[in-house]
Amino acid sequence: MKKPERLIGESLREKGLKLALAESCTGGLLSSTLTDIPGSSEYFLGSIVAYANGVKRSELGVKAATLKKYGAVSKETAREMARGVKKALGADVSAAITGIAGPGGGSPEKPVGLVFIAVSRGRATTVQRFVFKGTRKSIKKQSAEAALSMLAEALGIKI
Repeated sequence: MKKPERLIGESLREKGLKLALAESCTGGLLSSTLTDIPGSSEYFLGSIVAYANGVKRSELGVKAATLKKYGAVSKETAREMARGVKKALGADVSAAITGIAGPGGGSPEKPVGLVFIAVSRGRATTVQRFVFKGTRKSIKKQSAEAALSMLAEALGIKI
């Protein structure tokens, strides 16, 4: 069975689509996973690792009002990140990840492991909320895997 990142790459290549990513809590892990595939430069344009809110605003176009009202870890911010990176890099498909990998930084309302992932293709943007358990590294890995699943779904791939 082929890995999801390979299937996603094949689908993007076949459809002639370009991919861009916006990552926060994963720090580039999703980009690394996708670029482990030889030939990924044919469909992967690049990514913006936007850890700081200022970078989310300046590079991804996340509205200051969104960050103030909902916070960096929210479905609203994930949606704006995905749409913003797609526009900034001129992609057809994008994904964005924002969350709390821990071990600190959590609260009762937003616990460690809370992650929002958005995938945008054309005019449609889907956002899902996850609460992962485990270490910081494990939460980052689970987040990247969930994003791969969402990208596959957006491209009509069964994994």
